[in-house]
Amino acid sequence: MVIQQFDEESALVQAVLIGDSDEVVSLLQQKEDPNQQDIDKRSPLHAAAFKGDSRIAEALIMNGARVNVKDNKWLTPLHRACCVNSDDTVELLLKNKADLNARDKHWQTPLHIAAANNAVECVEVMLPQLLNISITDRGGRTSLHHAAYNGHHEMAEMLISHGCIVNACDKKDRRPLHYAAYQGHEDLVRLLLNHGADANVKDKGKCTPLHAAAASGNVLVANTLIEVGADPDARNLFGNTPLHIACLNGHVNLCQELIYCRAVINFVNLKGQTPLHLAAASTHGKDCLEALLKE
Repeated sequence: MVIQQFDEESALVQAVLIGDSDEVVSLLQQKEDPNQQDIDKRSPLHAAAFKGDSRIAEALIMNGARVNVKDNKWLTPLHRACCVNSDDTVELLLKNKADLNARDKHWQTPLHIAAANNAVECVEVMLPQLLNISITDRGGRTSLHHAAYNGHHEMAEMLISHGCIVNACDKKDRRPLHYAAYQGHEDLVRLLLNHGADANVKDKGKCTPLHAAAASGNVLVANTLIEVGADPDARNLFGNTPLHIACLNGHVNLCQELIYCRAVINFVNLKGQTPLHLAAASTHGKDCLEALLKE
């Protein structure tokens, strides 16, 4: 929540943002509107949730603040509280009928926001009321996708232990493992693999998690995937293997690791290109080119 101009906010919102509960109560007693909205449609309760101030949030609710009000991004106060991991504010909002399934413009629920921001305590509060822990956003991503992408191990562990689908695919058929591999979160990769994630699963572009690791140059992740049987010669929709991808992106360490793991260096893609061709054409491929020429 970005406050563009503090002095342009109302007296009530200013009091909320500085945490002056006495002033908030005083203004409410003077009939200041608890449901006023700024230019971005944010209410004082949004501000209190953003600050994680459950005491002020309670005062606003007791004076008629709407719990499920949405701003121009369709975020509710519950979304805001989850973003800052204010579990006491989340608990207060839920007691006052906050909608756990409210969606923002990306169709993200408070659970998605909590997972992306590692708000473990907030998820613990929400769990007893969650009907679907694998609920998806507009892109088809679950909370586990968000936790995996952001490297939140404890969050991912909690979600998995409560039944979040490990091999859930988004609208591009990418699993949480694809996201963790691309981001280089080796501990998350191991966690997902230990709970049944498929190391050779392919997205709509026929890319495996090893392709994802190759794209970002994550050697440790690549090693972990290969250890459990990931195919170093898997081809994507364009016929590229992970070695093609590593060479295209100039990731020499990963290129060398794939060669060490006996990846075939002369496979051609659908354009008739070998990894050597891509290394030669890449702006950053000089070291990969040299590594291939040594073989």
